[in-house]
Amino acid sequence: MKFFLCVMGMVMIVEGLPYFAFPAKMRRMVSVVLGLDDATLRRFGFFMMLAGLGVVYLAGGGR
Repeated sequence: MKFFLCVMGMVMIVEGLPYFAFPAKMRRMVSVVLGLDDATLRRFGFFMMLAGLGVVYLAGGGR
């Protein structure tokens, strides 16, 4: 559980960093995302999940 909380904290740091560092650019990016259709968002989300799975697999040594 401790490891899971550590990972969640790191995700929150990485997710929050662009909003802290570039608030105006993030506001524009969010407005662009709001204009995308559901199918495009779904494809992007699926790609990000696959990329995350690949990172976890590689970080785990391919076990």
